[in-house]
Amino acid sequence: MTIHQILHKYWGFAKFRPLQEEIIQSILDGHDTLALMPTGGGKSACFQVPALANPGICIVVSPLIALMKDQVENLREKGVNAIAIISGMGKREVDIALDNCIYGEIKFLYLSPERLLSDLVRERIRHMNVNLIAIDEAHCISQWG
Repeated sequence: MTIHQILHKYWGFAKFRPLQEEIIQSILDGHDTLALMPTGGGKSACFQVPALANPGICIVVSPLIALMKDQVENLREKGVNAIAIISGMGKREVDIALDNCIYGEIKFLYLSPERLLSDLVRERIRHMNVNLIAIDEAHCISQWG
């Protein structure tokens, strides 16, 4: 599917918002890309569309559990397999989720910066077909340490 077909299928829009298409094309061209956009500007689509355009899983690093849950729910409502590994999940639950990312049809894996530092998660990511790594809420990076 083209990026325009993906936009229409999953978001129901015929055209991109300003700057989205250029950002998406930069990602698809293999460039490290920083997107600075206002709230409600469609930043999530800027990494979700290219991730959907390619085989493999997109790892999204986000500092906010509520945001991760919201994005996973929105993707699932669109018929996209997404999962968030958040605090409060047991070791077995995390293990199953990571297995699903390796062997299943999970398209988006949402992780906190702290979870990404986990040896278990980092080891399992090595076995995933990662097509994209997105840092959501990147303006918080200086606070992450």
